[in-house]
This record gives sequence, structure tokens and C-alpha cells, in this order.
Amino acid sequence: MNTKRFPAELKNTWSVFLSDKFNRRSFIAAILSLVVVLFLFTNFLEYVESRVGFRFTDPVLKLFSPVDLTWLTFILIYGSLVLAIIYLVERPAALMLALQTYSLMIIFRIAAMYSLPLDPPQKMIALNDPFVQFFGSGKILTKDLFFSGHTATLFILFLVSGHKYYRLTFLSAAVLVGFFVIVQHVHYTIDVIAAPFFAYCSYRIAVIFNKRKNNSC
Repeated sequence: MNTKRFPAELKNTWSVFLSDKFNRRSFIAAILSLVVVLFLFTNFLEYVESRVGFRFTDPVLKLFSPVDLTWLTFILIYGSLVLAIIYLVERPAALMLALQTYSLMIIFRIAAMYSLPLDPPQKMIALNDPFVQFFGSGKILTKDLFFSGHTATLFILFLVSGHKYYRLTFLSAAVLVGFFVIVQHVHYTIDVIAAPFFAYCSYRIAVIFNKRKNNSC
């Protein structure tokens, strides 16, 4: 591709997408919803950290001692996010769907964590997320457990990607990060197993919503 033409083609892609009233309104709503949800979520996390939960014996975690894989985990997470930005910035509809799905997934996490207060696994090695530290209170989070947000986020990127190589990359990252947080005892096994199901439910709701709104216009 001619690099001089690329910005013009990207601008044209977004101009065409935003010229549609439904797309324009939906995209603005997706951004505003995400901002509100993230604001509520960061405050909710402080509440989660302050309350008493319960701890249970995970038969998988009993099999091995934890290993600190923090750097590998965040290399995969933020490497995938950079790759996702590169992919999605050229595809406004997919980006909008990703934002909608992510917001819904966060809402599911709030409901799930509120309903199931957990204390972290006994031998957990804390996972210090720089993104959460920057936007949150500065505390290391240990009780945002059910379900795994990192695994769910990477699975969302897999769902919204249309290119097979991107899909394979994001799916591999989701599997590896899910494995890493179990090895590090950051999450219970069920936290990771449940994450793709909540991500998929969020994705399907967003897809159905967009189809119905589109048909009503």
C-alpha cells in the first residue's frame, strides 16, 4: 500500500462510516457508555477490595506452587492491545462493536463480583496491572476475581476480529494469559474458564442490539 495514500484512505473509511446517522450516534454512545462504565468500575473495585470474601480450595491450584509470570502476562496483554488498535482503527464498525462488547463485559463483571465476593487464592503472587494502577486508586488489586477480565478482554478481541491471523493471535493470547494467571495463582481456575462465556454473551448482545437498531432505522 502506498503510505502517502493510507491516511487519506483511513479518513475516507471513517467519513463513510460516520456519514450514516445510526453509525454516528451508536459510536458516540459506545464511547460515552465506556467512559461511564469505567468510572463506575474503578470505584466499584475499591469497594470490592474493602469487603470480606471467602476463599475455597481449588483442586488445580493445589497441584503446583505459584510462579511469577507478571511480565510475560502484560507483554501479551498490551502487545495484543496495540495490535488490536492497529487492526480496529481501519475498521470503524468492528471498533464500535469492540467498545460495546467491552462495556457490557465490564457490567457483567460488576454483577458477578458483587454476587460472588471472593478472597484471593492463599498463595497468590499479586499481578500489578499498570493500567489499573494508573486509572484506579494506586492499590494493587487482589479481589477482582470472578471472572478474569484480562482473559475476557483478549477473547473479545478474538470475537470482533475478521482476519484469521488476528483471530489466531488474539485467541492464543487469551489462552496463554488465562494459563499464566492460573500458574501465578492470581485467579481461581473457574475465573478463567468462565471468562470466555461472559465475553461471548456480551458480544452476542452487542451484535443483536446493532442489528435491531439498524433494522428499525
